[in-house]
Parts: sequence; C-alpha cells; structure tokens
Amino acid sequence: MPFYAQERDQCGPATLAMALSASGPSLSPDELRPMVFVPGRAGSLATEMLAAARRQGRLSVALDPALSAVLREVDAGNPVIVLQNLGLPIYPVWHYALVIGYDLPQDRVLMHSGPQARAVMSLELFEHTWARSGYWAMVATDPGNLPVTPPEAALLEASAALERVDPLAARRAYGALLRRPAHSRDTGFGATMGLGNSAFAVGDTAAAAAAFEAASVLQPDSGDAWNNLASVRAAMGDREGARAAIDRALSLGGPHRAVYEQTAAEIAARP
Repeated sequence: MPFYAQERDQCGPATLAMALSASGPSLSPDELRPMVFVPGRAGSLATEMLAAARRQGRLSVALDPALSAVLREVDAGNPVIVLQNLGLPIYPVWHYALVIGYDLPQDRVLMHSGPQARAVMSLELFEHTWARSGYWAMVATDPGNLPVTPPEAALLEASAALERVDPLAARRAYGALLRRPAHSRDTGFGATMGLGNSAFAVGDTAAAAAAFEAASVLQPDSGDAWNNLASVRAAMGDREGARAAIDRALSLGGPHRAVYEQTAAEIAARP
C-alpha cells in the first residue's frame, strides 16, 4: 500500500487513493481529486468518498460508529478511512486519515496521516478527535472480499449502490454475500435478485435467468422475481416461459403491478 502525503486540498483524495490501492491497482490522488474534492467546501464530503470508491469498482461501506469496528476491520487486513476534527468544535479542522494498525497494550493507533506515514497517535486522542465527526469511518474493499463488521443489510445496500455504477463488480459482491454460510433468508433473496439484475446488465442472460428462477423459489410470492424472470426469458426468446412468469407476477399483484403490466405488454408486442 503506497503512502501519499496529504498536501493542500489532497486530504480526501490522498487517503482514498491509499485505501483503494490496498485492494486493487494503484491510484494516485490526482486521479481521484475530480471525483471527491468539492471546491466550494474546500474539501471532500464523506458521501463523495463512498461514491468515488464505487466508481473504482470497490465495495464501499460506512462502518458502525464504534472503535471495535475499526479494529476488527484492521485485523481483517482492511485499512479504514476515518474522519477527524483536529481543531476545536468552534473552529473545526476536518481531516481524513487511514488507520492501518494498532497496539492496545501500548494504547496507540497507527495511521497514514497528513505528511507522515505510519503516524502514531494515542487511542485516547484518536477517539477524541474522531468523535467530533460522529465516529465516521469507511472501508473500500475488493467486491469479492466483504468487510467483516457491517451487518448484512448494510452490505446488501452497498452492493446495490455499486450495481448502479459497476454491475460487473456488484455481481462479485452479491456472489460473496451468497457464499456466506449463515446469511438470512431476506439477504439471500436480495442478493439473488441483485445477482440476476447485475448479470442481465452485463449481458449474461443465462445467469440472470438462473438467478431469478432461484429467487422465485426463495420467495414464490414475490411478483418482482417473476417479473424479472419474465423479462429475461423474453430476451432469450422463450416467449412461452416469459408469458408464464409474467402471468404469475400479475396474479400476485402488489405495489409494482403497473410495472408487471408494462412487462406483459412488451412480451405481447414481441414477434
């Protein structure tokens, strides 16, 4: 993982570049600056940090506001971006740093911070400056290597956000979720639907059909699963199978019935 000194206006881009370089190809702060730096704020917003990581094909997730979450991610080999206020509450000096290690017996945390690599700060001072940001922290991992602390719902939401900008990367995240040995039924359904959507988005209709078929088995009363299956079958030229699936969706109805009716009309219009 390279170190980039955080020069003026480079705090957010430099920290993100270091974190992303730990889980994929090396990136420079200059490459990321247009994505995260907001001139009017003279800095980088936390939401932009998460979004920029997704645009680089990473699964970015905000962590629970607890020191234990930071330490567990570091244990797992995931560097953690934290937002600190190094000034006073009435005169804040916002600063991103990358937590890369810690030593509990010595009461210290190790960070790439500012102009210094492997800077050492006491845990007490770290928590004090970190608390002023509401304990905001994030990780950005390879999609196939899920963070260890976020709850399943947060990982599913992060995968869906990644899907909107990089379906191929999201497909790997959904697959990783499904490989977890103890995921819940709802997570299994959501990840299977996401797997189908992302597969369809990259043109893998066979995998998309298989995913939506599996989703319809997991939750047979989900009109959305049957509707998506109908769309994929129609794209594959299986008009009879598409009609059967959309008829099932229409019979179930629900808040998305208008969408199902549109799908039915599109299937009927196909030659």
